[in-house]
Amino acid sequence: MRRIIFNVLMIILAFTIQNCLFPLLPFLSASPNLLLILTFSFGFMHGKEAGMYYGLLAGLLMDLFYSGPFGFYTLIFIYIGYINGICTKYYYEDYITLPLILSVLNELAYNLYIYVFRFLIRQKVRVGYYFINLMLPEIIFTVVTTLLLYRAFLILNRHLEKIGKRGDSAIV
Repeated sequence: MRRIIFNVLMIILAFTIQNCLFPLLPFLSASPNLLLILTFSFGFMHGKEAGMYYGLLAGLLMDLFYSGPFGFYTLIFIYIGYINGICTKYYYEDYITLPLILSVLNELAYNLYIYVFRFLIRQKVRVGYYFINLMLPEIIFTVVTTLLLYRAFLILNRHLEKIGKRGDSAIV
């Protein structure tokens, strides 16, 4: 239960930082997608169902605070959480290469989803411009941030599991 509460608070904190703090930093041409990092990390560490629930929460936060059709962000975040939850069977805690590859693929899928349903539908077909100026910087920032934050999430997850196991053994 502590882990769930902590993860929900992490998603709310990441949403706040991503949308309130990062836009104020003038030196960032693009900002890392913290909600995407958390969603795929939680899905990758805890499985499909947890990834979907955390994706639902992250997507709802994005949908509530941004205009457009309700459920637009929720759909992509749920898919990302679910698909990364499938990779749980390949999960090895100290292996950083797979989370970095998943970070690139998730960010690419997220940005392509936004491009197709926000720009391409309105016949804005400058995909090269969109890729070079928007997608690539965001992918790079997200991968670097994943490299820094994934270890912290892993350590916190281990710590919360130890506390949970200690609490379970004290009850029995």
